[in-house]
Amino acid sequence: MSESTEPAGTGGLTTGEVARRLGVAPTTVRTWDQRYGLGPDRHTGGRHRRWTPADVARLERMCALTATGIPPAEAARLARETPAPASASAAPPSVLPRRAPAPEVAPASRAGSGLRLGDARQECKGIARAALRLDAAALDRLLLDAIREYGLVAAWTEVIVPTLQAVGRKWESSGERYVEVEHFLSWHVSGALRRAAPDTAPDRPGASVVLACVPGDNHTLALEVLSAALAQRGIPVRMFGGALPVESLIAAVRRTGPAAVALWAQSRATASRPLAQHVAAMEWGVRGARRSPLVLTLGPGWSGRPAPGTARPHGLADAVQALEGLATR
Repeated sequence: MSESTEPAGTGGLTTGEVARRLGVAPTTVRTWDQRYGLGPDRHTGGRHRRWTPADVARLERMCALTATGIPPAEAARLARETPAPASASAAPPSVLPRRAPAPEVAPASRAGSGLRLGDARQECKGIARAALRLDAAALDRLLLDAIREYGLVAAWTEVIVPTLQAVGRKWESSGERYVEVEHFLSWHVSGALRRAAPDTAPDRPGASVVLACVPGDNHTLALEVLSAALAQRGIPVRMFGGALPVESLIAAVRRTGPAAVALWAQSRATASRPLAQHVAAMEWGVRGARRSPLVLTLGPGWSGRPAPGTARPHGLADAVQALEGLATR
């Protein structure tokens, strides 16, 4: 019996229904099950596979993590280790919000089959196709057009991230064949962010922001877009990029006396709460007027690992708003 004809009364969702809710192909859901152990916790009616709200919540976590650029294997590990919200495990399947079926995307070109982007903006599809063709000129033009049209924050959230997610799914579902496309797209996104950013804002004592990946982490794209967004708002930024050693981070904070320090961690293996708390406790200035930086923990590595005395914004817009308010006081 096919998934579309399974009786509705057996409880839970079919693989096809789950795929539609997530906006991915059913083959992707099955691959995540077979390769990473993200299948339903129980089977119903012989070989019929039914997904509970907790199972779906785990897959939603997987989608959210891969959207940030985390490799699928690491994203799956984090998704399995993150407890499902209480509401997800308690709610019946019928109360989960339904998503419209994802429209089919025609094959992109001779470079290969198209990317499933669901109901994403048309710009996502154009960028994805240019990346698949390895068309550097077209990719640069489309990325810059999106940034000019929607603004940096909206272009990142609504165009660039969904495209990176789709390319990640293509790589994951194709036997890891499209690594060159993922690297190509990431490189051109980085270049577009630099070109879209204005000149570095002049330093203002106590108003600068330090941006760095924690030791062992080289995923800089999210920090690059944050740096560009802050530069657009006239906020001085000190960008240190990937895998900054602990001693160098501490030296940079002491030398610049920043209003805030944003630390990116892509995985739980690199997210160090003691490091974040140590930076948050650093002080400088004259006696009686000493200051400490606000530390923002950014990236999926900090999920479920709150560091006391630090802030954890929910997304790029929240981070920009928090830093803008702090640096302009």
